[in-house]
Amino acid sequence: MIINPIIPIWLMAIICIVLLIFKRKGAIHYIRQIIIVILLFVINLRFMIPDAEAETVQRKVDVLFVVDNTISMQAEDYGNDNGIRMDAVRSDCSYIMEKLPGASFSVISFDNNVTTMVPYTIDSINILQALNTLQGQATLYATGTGFEDVLKYLESALDRESDNLQIVFFISDGELTHETTIKPHAKLKDFIDGGAVLGYGTEEGGAMHAFAFFGDDEVEELYYYDDNYDRQTALSVIDEDNLKSIASDMGIDYVHMTHQSQIDATINKVLKQMEEAGDLVEEDNISGYKDTFFFILIPLIPLLIFDFIYYKRKVNFK
Repeated sequence: MIINPIIPIWLMAIICIVLLIFKRKGAIHYIRQIIIVILLFVINLRFMIPDAEAETVQRKVDVLFVVDNTISMQAEDYGNDNGIRMDAVRSDCSYIMEKLPGASFSVISFDNNVTTMVPYTIDSINILQALNTLQGQATLYATGTGFEDVLKYLESALDRESDNLQIVFFISDGELTHETTIKPHAKLKDFIDGGAVLGYGTEEGGAMHAFAFFGDDEVEELYYYDDNYDRQTALSVIDEDNLKSIASDMGIDYVHMTHQSQIDATINKVLKQMEEAGDLVEEDNISGYKDTFFFILIPLIPLLIFDFIYYKRKVNFK
C-alpha cells in the first residue's frame, strides 16, 4: 500500500485544524464533526493498493529524469510567486509523464553522490514518490554543486545497445560551486535521442532554506557574513551558460523554465519521435495501483447528508 496525497499533507492538516476550531455545540455534533474531518484527511492521503490486473500499453521509449538535488534547488525564485525550484521540478516531471503515456521513466539524482533512485518503470507513482523525497542536502554534509560525476555516470548509464528511444531531461540551476569548469562530454549525444536541459532559477537569485541535519523537522535560511561582518541572505543564481554547455554536449535543447508550458515544444518533439518509432509493446496484468478513497466515501456521504438535513431544518425552524 502507498499514499499519493491530492494536496500536500501539511496543507490538509492545517485545513482540518481550522475546521475543528469552529467547534459545534453539543458533544454528539462535535464528535460527528471530528469524524467527518478525519475521513476527509484520510481521503486526501489517497491510499492506493497493488492491482495485479492493471492493463497498460508500453512504448519503446525510455525517459530519464536527471535531477540536481543540491541545496540551491531549494531556492525560492520560481515563477511570479517565488516558489521553491524543486517543487516546480516535481510538478513539471509529473506533467511530462502525463504527456508521454506508455513511456518508461527513471530518476537519477545528484548532489555529493550520483544515485539511480528508480530504474525504468511505467509506474508513474514510483517516480513521483522518488521525486517527493528530494528535499536538498543537509547543510552539514553538502559540498557544493559539480557536474563531472553525473555526466560521467550518464555516459555509462545510457544503454548503447538499446533499441528504445532514449530521452533525457537534465534538471538543474547550473550553479557550479564544487568545480571551476565543466569538462566536455560530447559522447553523450551519441546515446541521447531527445529531451532537454531544463534550467530553474533567476539572475536575481533566490534565498535558500535547508535542513542543518538529516532528520530535522524545520529548515533554516542560509546566510553569510560580508566583509563588514554584516549578515547577508545567501542567494542562489541560475547559470545558463553552464546549462547551455551541457545541452550542447547532449545534443538537446536548453529550456529556461519559468512556466510549465515552456516544455510543450520539447514534449511535442518527443511525441513525434514516439510516433515515428511506432512499435508498441502491450503488457497485461502488470503491477499497478488502484485508489481506495471510494471506500471512505461510504461512511462520509451519509454523515454529510445527515449534516445537511439537520442544519437545514434547524435554520428553517428559526
